[in-house]
Amino acid sequence: MPKTTTTYQPQLLDPHSATPQPVSPANGRRFKLAELYQLLDCRLVDVIRLTPELILIIDDEGKFRHPAYLNLLATYLWYQHQPAARGHDSIVGRAIICHDKQFK
Repeated sequence: MPKTTTTYQPQLLDPHSATPQPVSPANGRRFKLAELYQLLDCRLVDVIRLTPELILIIDDEGKFRHPAYLNLLATYLWYQHQPAARGHDSIVGRAIICHDKQFK
């Protein structure tokens, strides 16, 4: 059976936890901006494409927080899928990994 957007479980990657936490869109299909702001505890999000289907949704202003917490797991995933980013940037704050059809 082919995978659909409903079979991919989005995960919250928190810099204070080594274990991703499952999260789901309130409507069961796609995240709305308001719920992403709440889940990520932010006011502005950015999207980083990992694969043709997977994205990271991050706090775009995470580096301006004091203190700013490096998200090791999200940064590692980004580096694995986009090696050109290694040594140039990192992800700070919470992030969500999900299928690209789960956020429009």
